[in-house]
Amino acid sequence: MDTTFDLLTLALVPGLSPRVARELAARGPLAEALDRPDTHADLLGGPSREALRSGAARRLAGAEARRAEVLGVRIVGRDEPDYPPWLRRVYAPPPVLWVRGSLVAGEGEQAVAVVGSRAATGLGLAFARTLARDLASAGVTVVSGLARGIDTAAHRGALDGRGRTVAVLGSGLDRIYPAENAALAEAVARSGALVSEFPLDTGPWKGNFPRRNRVIAGWARGVVVVEAGRRSGALSTASAALDEGREVMAVPGHPAQPAAEGTNGLLRDGAALVRGAPDVLGELGLAPPAAERAPADEVLATMSRGVPASVDEIQARCRLALPDLLARLSELELGEAVVRLPGALFMRG
Repeated sequence: MDTTFDLLTLALVPGLSPRVARELAARGPLAEALDRPDTHADLLGGPSREALRSGAARRLAGAEARRAEVLGVRIVGRDEPDYPPWLRRVYAPPPVLWVRGSLVAGEGEQAVAVVGSRAATGLGLAFARTLARDLASAGVTVVSGLARGIDTAAHRGALDGRGRTVAVLGSGLDRIYPAENAALAEAVARSGALVSEFPLDTGPWKGNFPRRNRVIAGWARGVVVVEAGRRSGALSTASAALDEGREVMAVPGHPAQPAAEGTNGLLRDGAALVRGAPDVLGELGLAPPAAERAPADEVLATMSRGVPASVDEIQARCRLALPDLLARLSELELGEAVVRLPGALFMRG
């Protein structure tokens, strides 16, 4: 087994991708490769070999380990027992993870990623928060990316459910992004973990987020996309999940709604439809499949023709849990039985 310090050194070699790190580690004891970089010139470029020959990479690793200790950040190597086992199985797992909070051995069996658009609608935010709350209450770890929009709602929902949530960052753990989520990040670290595959002091650079999305997808058994436009980064998480053989699920939306273009596309391509936590639990075999639901007509019967009503008003009349109500409203909207109005209001068609 490779030591965490050797894996950290590997992770800090300049210009080394996770794929190259995986291939180098597969050739034999990593310590030997790090001591004799010129024997792996087919994988290591000139700057990488020089950083290892000169000892600069090991010195950098030592400084990183000392700084992490001061900041209360743990560096977890791929061979340690609490490194996420489902993440270890992906094609090119990060050699090390920077972690604040706690890791739970084997939690991938009970983990679901909930992701979506940064520019989410009010209904999307409400659905994501309730979905995450219900999943967390059922003992599922909710994994997301701490981004604005759906990710933030997912973490808050898991905290509402007094459950465990993991936030995977596209920056160093000392560079929380977005900055307004600093307090949320602290709460996540207390209830679960903040995680990054990037060293401390790494900024939230655009190129980091596809790698971040691959970690989110690899951590969990499945990915639920709540809202996603045609070019949403959440679709790259779904794509990474498919590449790794994970389940992909999506919440339907109105065809005319830009925030639903990506999710409806996933459904068209075979993703499982999600109307609430029971659908997710049933799809992953974490609970019996959801029982047959009452028809959406029950919701329609509470609405008066020509009189707009808010979601709260409709919920008070029909006494359904919010995820079920939103699912039924989506069904009715797709069938043109109700019309969505500005201000998150609905009216019978």
